[in-house]
Amino acid sequence: MPDIQVNKKLIIHIVVWGIIAMFPYLMLLRGGVNFPFSNYLFYGGFWYGVWILVFYMNYLWLVPKYLLRHHTLLYLLLNIIVIFGFSFTYQLWGEHMFRYYVEHMPMEVNDFPQDWGREFRPPFLVIVVRDSFPLIIITIIATMIRLSEEWRKSETSRKEAEKALAEAELQNLRSQLNPHFLLNTLNNIYALIAFDTDKAQESVQELSKLLRHVLYENKDQFTTLSKEIEFIRSYIELMRIRLSSIVTVETTYDLDLNSKTPIAPLIFISLVENAFKHGISPTEPSFIKILFSEEQGVVRCLIQNSNHRKVGYDKSGSGIGLEQVKKRLDLSYPGKYSWNYGLSNDGKEYSSSLEIHTI
Repeated sequence: MPDIQVNKKLIIHIVVWGIIAMFPYLMLLRGGVNFPFSNYLFYGGFWYGVWILVFYMNYLWLVPKYLLRHHTLLYLLLNIIVIFGFSFTYQLWGEHMFRYYVEHMPMEVNDFPQDWGREFRPPFLVIVVRDSFPLIIITIIATMIRLSEEWRKSETSRKEAEKALAEAELQNLRSQLNPHFLLNTLNNIYALIAFDTDKAQESVQELSKLLRHVLYENKDQFTTLSKEIEFIRSYIELMRIRLSSIVTVETTYDLDLNSKTPIAPLIFISLVENAFKHGISPTEPSFIKILFSEEQGVVRCLIQNSNHRKVGYDKSGSGIGLEQVKKRLDLSYPGKYSWNYGLSNDGKEYSSSLEIHTI
C-alpha cells in the first residue's frame, strides 16, 4: 500500500509538470505560430528545469529540514539565495542564447546592429528581479503543499493517539466500574439475604448480566443498542437496592428492546452514574428520571436529577468525567451527535440530553 501511494504521488507530479511545460507550447500552436518542438525544449527547457529544481529543493529539503524545524530565518535566507541565484543564472543563459540566435539568423536579418533591441530592454538587475517572481510563486506552492501534507500526517497521528487514549479510557472505565461498585453491591445483596431472599437472588442475576456485558460483550468498537440498554437497566436495578424511600427513580425505554442498532459500548454509563452520584441525598427527597428512545436513526438519552454535591469521603462512580465522555463521542460520532447538559438556574436540578445519529 505505501508503494502504491508513492507511485500515485509520483505520477501526479509528472503529469502536473508535463501540463505546465506543455501549456505555453500548445498556446503557440493554437495562435498559429509554427515553432519546432525541439527549439521550444532547447530555449524553454532551462527555465522549466529551474522551476522544477526550485520546487523540489523546497519540497524535499528546505521545508522539512529548516521550516518544519522552526529555522524560519535560515529557510527564508536560503530561498532568497536560491531564487536570485537561479534568476541571475537564467539571465546569463538568456544573454548567451540571444547572441547565439542573432549569430545564426538569416543574413538579411543579421545586418541589424549587434545591440539591436537592447535599447528597449530594462537594466539587467531589473530583469533578474522580474524573473524572480515566478520562482517565488513556485516556492510558495511547494511550501504550502509540503506543509499541508505534514499537517495531514500530524492530524492522522493525533487522531490515532486520541483513539488509543479513548480505548485506554474505556478499558479504565471497565476496570473502575468493577471493584468499588462490586463491593457496594455485594454488601447490599448480603444484607438482602437476611430478610428478602427473592430480592437477593434477583440482584445476583442483575449483577451477573452487568458483569457479563462489561467483561465480554463490549470489546468491539460497537455493540448493539439492546445489549447496552440491558446493561443500563441492570445497573439501575442494582443501584435501587441501596436507595431509601425518599429517592424516586423513574425509567422510560421508548425503543425496541431487541434493537440491533450499533452503538459505542459504555457510552451512556457515565451519564447514568453521574445522576446517581449527584442526584441522591441520604437526608433530602431526591429524584432521578432516565429516558432512552430511538426514532429514525436517532438514539436519545435524557437524564434529569436533583442535584446534591457529594461529600469528600464518598468516592462512588467511575470518575471518567464528562470531558472524557465528550472525547469518546467526538471520536465515535464526529459531527453526528448533540449533547446539552447543565444545572437549572437555582442549581437544584441537573439535566443531560444526548442525541446520537447512528445513520
